[in-house]
This record gives sequence, C-alpha cells and structure tokens, in this order.
Amino acid sequence: MNNNDENTTVCGNYGAGQIQVLEGLEAVRKRPGMYIGSTSSKGLHHLVYEVVDNSIDEALAGYCDKVNVTIHHDNSVTVTDNGRGIPVDLMPETGKPAVEVVLTILHAGGKFGGEGYKVSGGLHGVGVSVVNALSSKLDVEVRRNGKIHHIAFERGITTRCLTVVGAAEAADETGTKVTFKPDDQIFEETVYSFDILKQRLRELAFLNKGITIKLSDERDGNSENFYFEGGIKSFVQHLNKAKEVLHPEPIYFSGSKDTTIVEIALQYNDSYVENIHSFVNNINTQEGGTHLSGFKIALTRTANDFARRINLLKEADENLTGEDIREGLTGVISVKIREPQFEGQTKTKLGNSEVRGIVDSIVSEGLNEFFEENPAITKKIIEKSVLAARARDAARKARELTRRKNALEFSSLPGKLADCSLKDPMQTEIYLVEGDSAGGSAKQGRDRRFQAILPLRGKIINVEKARLDKILNNEEIRTMITAFGNGIADEFDLDKSRYGKIIIMTDADVDGAHIRTLLLTFFYRYMQPLLEAGRVYIAQPPLYLVKKGRESWYLYSDDELDTLLGRIGRDNINVQRYKGLGEMNPEQLWETTMNPEGRTILQVTLEDGLKADEIFSILMGDKVEPRRRFIEDHAEHVRNLDI
Repeated sequence: MNNNDENTTVCGNYGAGQIQVLEGLEAVRKRPGMYIGSTSSKGLHHLVYEVVDNSIDEALAGYCDKVNVTIHHDNSVTVTDNGRGIPVDLMPETGKPAVEVVLTILHAGGKFGGEGYKVSGGLHGVGVSVVNALSSKLDVEVRRNGKIHHIAFERGITTRCLTVVGAAEAADETGTKVTFKPDDQIFEETVYSFDILKQRLRELAFLNKGITIKLSDERDGNSENFYFEGGIKSFVQHLNKAKEVLHPEPIYFSGSKDTTIVEIALQYNDSYVENIHSFVNNINTQEGGTHLSGFKIALTRTANDFARRINLLKEADENLTGEDIREGLTGVISVKIREPQFEGQTKTKLGNSEVRGIVDSIVSEGLNEFFEENPAITKKIIEKSVLAARARDAARKARELTRRKNALEFSSLPGKLADCSLKDPMQTEIYLVEGDSAGGSAKQGRDRRFQAILPLRGKIINVEKARLDKILNNEEIRTMITAFGNGIADEFDLDKSRYGKIIIMTDADVDGAHIRTLLLTFFYRYMQPLLEAGRVYIAQPPLYLVKKGRESWYLYSDDELDTLLGRIGRDNINVQRYKGLGEMNPEQLWETTMNPEGRTILQVTLEDGLKADEIFSILMGDKVEPRRRFIEDHAEHVRNLDI
C-alpha cells in the first residue's frame, strides 16, 4: 500500500473528505447553543445583553453614561449609546474597517489587552459578532470624528460596506447604534419580553451608578428609565423592599488593590434566609467563586471576633458558623477585575485565586470600621446570629427524623405514600395531592408502575416566616423530605432523587392556589436545585365538563368554554364546574390529569433568581404594603377569581 492509499483508505469511510471547515461565522449558525446557551427565549434575550454589554463596557471605561434600548414593532431591537463609537479606521492586517472586523470575526475586539478596556464583561470577544451571525439583518451606525458611518449585514455577511452617510450634529458627538432582527431560521421564538429585558437592564443600572438606561417598547408604548445614584446600596434596598430590615441604611464599603475594585453593600432583615448576589464585571456569578469565598470568610471571622468582644459569645461557646451569621442577610458583592478567569464559557464562577485575599482584606477592614462605629446595630446582628445558631442545633435534631439511609429503604417511607414499583428516578413521578379524598381517587386512577401519590393534609407552614427548626417540625414537610430522598437546605443532593418529576396537583380554587404557592415557596427556599433542574410541575385538572346528548368535553379554561359554546350552542347542555379534585372519579382523574398521553402539566422553571426572590418575599413575607400594591397592580390580569 502506498502513501497515497494510506491517506485515502480510512475506517468507515472517514477521511479528509469528511472534514468540514466552517468559515467566518458559519460555526455560530451551525451550533448557536455553544455561544448563547440555547435558541429558546433565553438565547433570544441574550442577544440584547451581548450588545448592551458593549455599551456598559464603554461606561466602565468612563466614556458612556446613556444607553437606550428599543423594541420595535417587528421585534427587532436597537441599542444606542453615547460611548466612543466602534473604531472605523482600516486594520492593516485585514484591510477592512475595525467595525467590520469586530462584527464578522470571532474573538476580535478591544478586550484582549492593551488600553482599549481596563475592565470588561465581554471577555471572550464573541459577543457582537455572534449577534450578527444569528440576526437576519443587522445595521450599525457609528458617530466618530464628526461623521455618521453606516454598515449593514445579513446573517453575518456584509451587505453594505462602511459608508459615511452624514455629519454628526456636533463635531465631538460620538456613539454606536446597533439595530438587529433575530433570525427566525435560528430561534424557536422571536418575540421579546419587555419584563425579561427590564430585569437585566435595571440590574446593570444598579451595578453601574451614574449610568442611565432607558428601555422602550414601540409595540405598546411602554417605557422605563433606570438610574441609581446609590448604585449597589440602592440594589440592596430594592431587594429588601418587601422585608422588615434591622437597620435602615445598608452597610457599604469599597476598596481596591492593583487593578481590582471591590464594592460591598449589606443589609440585614428579619427573615431566615440569606440572599447574596455576586457579580464580576457586571456578570452575575451565580455559582460564586473566589470573591464570594473571600467575603464569607471575612464576614464569619469578623462577626465572631465582635461577638466575643461584646460578650455575646462566652469563652466556652463555640464559634458562630457562616450560615448563622448570614441568616437574614441581603448582600451584593460587585468586583471589577482587569483579567477575570471564569470557570467555563458561561462565566458563572470566578476562578482568580488572588481575588479571595483582596476581598477578605477589604471586607475585614470595612466591617470592623462599621461594627466599631455602630454598636447598637452590631448587637442586633450578633443577637440574631446567636439565635440562628440555637435554631440550627434544633434543626439538626429535627433533620435526623427525615434523613434516610438510602433510596431503597422502604421501611422508613411515610405510611400515607403510595409508592410506585419502578426504581429509576428518570422514569418515575410523584403527585402531591391536596386532601385525602383526592388522594384516594389519584391512588386508584394512577399507573402504579411509575406514579407515586402523596396526599397532603391541609396547608404546610409558610417557610418565608419560619426558621428551619420550626419548618422541620411540620409533619407534611417531613413527609415530603423523606419521600423525595434528597435532604434539605445545605444537605440537599439532587442525585438522591427518588422521582424524576414532582407534580403539584391541587384544587382549582383559592385554597388550592394557596397550597400550591406554599409548596413552591418551600421548594424555592430549601430545595432550589429541583426548580433549577426543571423537576417540579403543576398539574392542570379541567375546570369544566360539558355534556350535550351523548357527547362530552373536558375544558381547561374559560376561553375554551366560550369557544365550545359558540360552536355547539347553549341549548340542552349541562356544564359542570370542577372546584375540587375529589369531584372526579378515578377514571376521570386519570383521563384528564394523570395520563401522560393526554394530560397537560406546566413545568416550573427558575429563569430570574432576583425576580423570584422578590415575588416570594412580596407574596409570602410579613410586610402587607408591598403585597397590597402587587395585588392592585395585577388585579386586571386575574383569571378564575373565586369569591
């Protein structure tokens, strides 16, 4: 066999002819999920964030203080800023204008060293070029040197070369205007949500004090302005607006070392959960990292030192744990770094080892100064932490009652649980059913191979208003923890799940809605990975049974009822309104609500942790005024009001 034969004769016909080289932005269009996470609504909105992040980077560099985002009637989006404008001069290496290179070549940008940006969020340099690749059309206007420059693209291909189209109103006017329309060949949906964009843009305005961000929606005329002179102090106050705070003004301090800038804002409230959000260069590091570790270490050490200094901890007492000290703490940690090292493309965990020590030092110094100057507030915080420590010990004892040795140990399962025969969690599901009556129907109507039934009696405790020790004394909660097999809070382990789906099935009335909300609050506060993994669902039992002659229809909404009655008429019909699951016999419950072939179940997802925390605090917390305001604001959207 000669060398040529060796090169062409390959195993399974896999040779040079099967190697595909993707030019330019083809790779992005071929595998969009690698660059923006998904082609769902989340990826769609990520396009806007990538463009806005470029404007924010200009703000971080000190050249921009206004950003406007506009959603147009056709769901195209325009982002305008008053920064320096993307450079338009020719690049010697390519012979093309810099703006064209930035928009058509991956990893091209001003964020890889040099003096273009000292700090930036878009570190990987794929942002705006990816937006270009995934847009059916993208136009850029750059104001620089007293001129307005324009360039246009379609699906990442340049369709109009850079051209001067006019003169700027002022010789020193600068800025960039990007208009793009997401490609419906790529995205599953192309309709933008004002509310989703609003959350992120407000967050950016909090994190960058002094910048004004305006969001406008031409589709309905809605618009909002975001400007927060207080920065992350205002952010913490916003997060705590539905809670009773222990001190009116947030604790705030900042510091820097070398090129790392650290800002911390903290405020305690009377709740029993911590709510800490960490950011690096405006990126929400949901998995934390070295900056969060440095903060926690310094907070724990400093609080324990002061607890002993003011004699709230005796010599023989054990130190307070970090968990004790962070009970009821709302905090925002914002770090700006020259060259952040994120673990993974998703940028959810910071890896720079030196940042831990920098944050530790700045937090220690800032907290020591605050504690010294505010002894009354310090005493309140330490006393709350001491109470949390006592409750933790009680919770540990209560937790022993719910802990199971392994998923196959049936003797420890709750007596009222009707378990399924399959053991593979990915094939099984458990229904949490309101009341023994409906539980009985569900047990008879289910498929025993893969469907487990757990009837819940009454309403579980509102976990928003109780510590873990009290929560674990609630029988229904202990029963759920034991049945699920995952543990709770910091001991929660998703891999120990006994069921792949947890389905909440309650009556279609006010009490049913309340029970559902109490359960979701419990899952969010103490079993959050279930929501993050998409394991929690809400059953959709029918609202109506309509009979006419020998025909019958199950209907799930008032709109469906109106449509049916418009089609079959209103004469000689019988309409039954279901208010309770117990009104259906086992066969009806299986047919309408439990049979995977025909049922509708809603998956509960956690897309915005900040918004979720705010909603649970408003609806389930102690403060009445935010709840009243929420009800007034959303009254017009109520369906199926039960009075």
